[in-house]
Amino acid sequence: MARSDAVWGIDIGQCALKALRCRPGTEPGQLVADAFDFVEYPKILSQPEADPVALVQEALTQFLSRNNVRGDRVAVSVPGQSGLARFIKLPPVESKKIPDIVKYEARQQIPFSLEDVVWDYQKMVGGSEEEGFALETEVGLFAMKRDQVYRALKPFIDAGIEVDVVQLTPLALYNYVVFDQMQDLPPPNEYDPDSPPPSMVVLSLGTDSTDLVVTNGFRVWQRSVPIGGSHFTKALTKELKLTFATAEHLKRNAAKAEDPKALFQAMRPVFNDLLTEVQRSIGYFSNLDRRAKIGKVLALGNAMKLPGLQRYLAQNLGYDFVKLDNFRGLTGASVVDAPSFKENVLSFGVCYGLALQGLKTAAIQTNLLPREIMKDRMIRAKKPWAVGAAAALLLGCTVSYFGYWRAWNSVTIEGYFQPALARAKEVVDRARGYESSFETAKGNLKKTNEVGQSLIPAPERRERWLEMWKAINLCLPVDEGAPPADLSKRNSLNIESMQAQHLDDVAAWYTAVQPFDKPEPTTPPPGAAPAAAPADGTAPADGAPPAEGAPPAEGTPPADGAAPADAAAAPDAAAPAEATPEEVPAPTGSGWIISLRGYHFHNDKLNPADSRERHVRKTLIKNLKAG
Repeated sequence: MARSDAVWGIDIGQCALKALRCRPGTEPGQLVADAFDFVEYPKILSQPEADPVALVQEALTQFLSRNNVRGDRVAVSVPGQSGLARFIKLPPVESKKIPDIVKYEARQQIPFSLEDVVWDYQKMVGGSEEEGFALETEVGLFAMKRDQVYRALKPFIDAGIEVDVVQLTPLALYNYVVFDQMQDLPPPNEYDPDSPPPSMVVLSLGTDSTDLVVTNGFRVWQRSVPIGGSHFTKALTKELKLTFATAEHLKRNAAKAEDPKALFQAMRPVFNDLLTEVQRSIGYFSNLDRRAKIGKVLALGNAMKLPGLQRYLAQNLGYDFVKLDNFRGLTGASVVDAPSFKENVLSFGVCYGLALQGLKTAAIQTNLLPREIMKDRMIRAKKPWAVGAAAALLLGCTVSYFGYWRAWNSVTIEGYFQPALARAKEVVDRARGYESSFETAKGNLKKTNEVGQSLIPAPERRERWLEMWKAINLCLPVDEGAPPADLSKRNSLNIESMQAQHLDDVAAWYTAVQPFDKPEPTTPPPGAAPAAAPADGTAPADGAPPAEGAPPAEGTPPADGAAPADAAAAPDAAAPAEATPEEVPAPTGSGWIISLRGYHFHNDKLNPADSRERHVRKTLIKNLKAG
């Protein structure tokens, strides 16, 4: 079951059972009380005719009938006189060795074997640490005999209540006082042992004894005084010759007695004895700690409501007594405003301190719950997880086993694999047949590709002729718009034929031709424009016959669709600025000689001889050179 954030602080006293349920508050320094209970026994446990075990069991049964503790932490107290408290100042020692030193000191300070006691310790505020060494460290050592602890836990075990914290009553009172009554303390890191804050004396008057606690908020000293409320009752029975029950009733209603003076005269010796014990205790503490200064006294316990008791102690001790009407750090209207809680507020200090420790907000967090009980509960808490893990592991093993069994069982069926093996063999044979057919088709394709590769060059050469024609056509001059009516002004040039000749050595042909700027022996007909271009071997080679008798020309043959790089026309004597053959490097290697024949009508009437060749140079030849 999931734990809640609430804590029950239960104090089983000699007169009544007190319980307080608290939760963390919304603000620092506050708790929220949402439930409480006060179960008074029919008889005081210390009465001769009383049965303490039965009375406590009956009170716990009544408590559980009105409250639910399942899922809540439970902290209980044990009487201070049942335990041992020692405060030890350690020598300079490494911080990590403090547990070993404390264990050694525990063997020296505890007058019993450590196996026979339940003990715990806590490092008190103060001291310092330098380079891993603890200096001026004070440790609180608390112990209780193991059989007494189990005796205190037995009523709760019988009632089915799981106790999480066992604390000495004086330390629970210390936790309460520090949290609720000393809220203006300086931070722990500012504590100065040479100039401590004023100390407060807590007198918790119980039925058989009084717990005396002196604390400045950082240090605590406690003593159990063997005088309690029952001593006042016994004094009345002795002096006034009353029964215990009558004397107890008379003590609680002393203010309404017929003869209050006689009543107080009978109890006066107990007043004096209590005062003497308190004075002795405070004097002893002052001798132990001469730097301590007593500031105030806080009186707790319902017996402190005895008329005149607090005034008597205040006058003789010389200290101011704190009048406690409520708890400053406790909220929750359903509890703090309840009449029963207000009436018994002085008896809930121990429950308050226990709840603080259960909520991890107390100054002292020592726990006297036996370690074997803690271990058993830890194991029990982990059992469901262990069982769950074992069940998951078993389930996984079962599933794995079933899988392996199924695989094993599948091979035991007679003939189960034979059809599958036959189908697999059939598939393998079919695949091999496909592979053989594939290799055959692959060989046929290779042969076909070889035939196709041998046929590809001829079409490519035919495409190059077309590309060459396209390039020449783009280089021919044309008349923009409608041709002029005057033929001599037309720029268009018409090609009548084109012939090609392949030579192994173009240089020999180039050397044999006449210079380009000299007139030919035979004047060509008007309009004829020879052109020639050397090739680099990439021109079409489809076996076209070379041009016979064509005038030689110079230039660059088409390569992979490129247009001829040069062409030659008739010499132009009137244009000395044109390049001469000597200025052009002679071509080398094999190549194609391309011869173009055509005509044009363009004629410069002022210089008819120059107009023919010059027009070809300025148009076709220039465009061929420019690409």
